[in-house]
Order: sequence, then structure tokens, then C-alpha cells
Amino acid sequence: MLRVPSDISSQEFESLKIQDMTFVAYRNEVYPSKYDVFFEEHAVIVVLEGEKKFTSPTQEVHVEKGDILFVQRGFYLMSESINESYKSLVFFFDEKLLKEFVSLHPELFNPSKATAVLENPILLLKSDENFEKFIQSVFPYFRSRTELKNHFLRLKFQELLLHLLELDNSKQLRAILYSLYKGEKADLSFLMNSYYLKPLTLNELARLSGRSLSAFKRDFHDEFKTSPALWLKNKRIDYADFLLRNSTKNVSEISTEIGYESVSHFIKTYKEKYGRTPKKQG
Repeated sequence: MLRVPSDISSQEFESLKIQDMTFVAYRNEVYPSKYDVFFEEHAVIVVLEGEKKFTSPTQEVHVEKGDILFVQRGFYLMSESINESYKSLVFFFDEKLLKEFVSLHPELFNPSKATAVLENPILLLKSDENFEKFIQSVFPYFRSRTELKNHFLRLKFQELLLHLLELDNSKQLRAILYSLYKGEKADLSFLMNSYYLKPLTLNELARLSGRSLSAFKRDFHDEFKTSPALWLKNKRIDYADFLLRNSTKNVSEISTEIGYESVSHFIKTYKEKYGRTPKKQG
């Protein structure tokens, strides 16, 4: 699984940073390429060449040259290259810069209509001539040594968002940006039930919820009357019991699926809850 942007390495990507934040990465992929991607930041994927398929639990999107995907932070997608010519730019949206953009352009946002639609992780847009010219204007900065690069790239970030808002006829992107600006917090029940099988730390879950770790733990206890760690352990063990009774998977496979690196640890935890060792239920 590739976590972006933190897993981006110089061996696989060329990238540009605004201060210490990854802003854009360029990748010329080796074909074939198929992997899970976890988006740690909101991202925009711009397809420069070739074709690719992105799959989430609710969507399957086939993209080609000229397509633009906005992917919301915290989603897993299966990424699969269709041919060897695939090339892309991936822009990452630091939330501080997003909030700065909204505060500089309040006239672009209508609070009464700013209800973010979050059910699907991917928003697909089509580029136009102006956007393609913008993309070409980014490439020189990969080789630039100017001392003012950070300042130029901050302007490029603003320009990118303006282009995307112009291309987004659905207005969904405006709603999402405004909800981030207001600091709206994710629904904890929806978040936890969506991600309890994913290998995320409490810090990552807190960040996805729009909270500090301490606020996440406090709000979690208020809603679930237990700690996040204990809730996750019980939820995963309950799911393991369901799989034992309703699937053909063995104990080792189920242990791996619910995130246990040690089968013996899984067996011990399961026995603590159910009073018996895990085995297929007849």
C-alpha cells in the first residue's frame, strides 16, 4: 500500500514542496502497476498520458489524458495502470493553504449552498485549454533554483484552485472547500465504521475526523462510552467471529484481514472475549 504524500520518494517521483509540504509530484510509471493508495491529504490527479483505473468501494473510474480527479483525504483507492504510457501530476492540498484560499476569495463561496457531498471519494473533471496551459507552466519549477520558488508555488496553488472551481460545474468542490474552511468535523460513527479494518493509527483517525488527538478521544468517549483502542479491538474481533461463521477463510487469513500481525495474539484476544479459541463454526 502506498501512502501519499508521505511515501513519495525521489526514486519514484519528482516532487515540489511549499516549505515542508509536498505540493505536486510527477510520476512516469513502470507498467504494469497495481497497488492500493491511501490519501493522507486531499489530492488532484492530472492525467498527462495513458490510461488508468481507480477503484473504491463505491466507484470505479477509468481515466485518460485530460482527465482530472479530485480525491478526498482519508480514502483508499485501488490504482491500476492500463498501459505503459501512463504519466500524471498529483497535487496535494494542505489544509492551511486551502483555508487561506477560501478566506482570500469569500465571494466565490455561498454558505447557504455549501453542503459537502462526501459519499464518493472521487470527483472527475475534464480539463480545458486554459488548464492545460496552467499545467505546462508548472513543469519549469521542477528545475528552477530561484530563491523565490516557495512564493511562486503558493501562487500556483491559488491558480490551481481557481482553475478547478471554474471546471467544476457540479459545485461540489466549492462545498467541500467551504466545509474545510469552517472546520467541519467528520461524523465519528461513519468514520469508524468505514475504517475500522484499515491499518490506521489513532493519530491518523483523529486527523481524518478533523480533530486533534485529545479532542478525538474526548468526543469518541462521549459518543461510544469507551476508548477508541478498545472499540477497535472489539469491532475487529466481532468481525473475525462473523467471518469464522460465514466464510471459508481460515484463522490465519482472518487474523491478517483484521490487522493482526501475530496469529497467536489474535487467538489470545479472541479467547479473552469469547471464552474459546477461534475455529470454523459448523
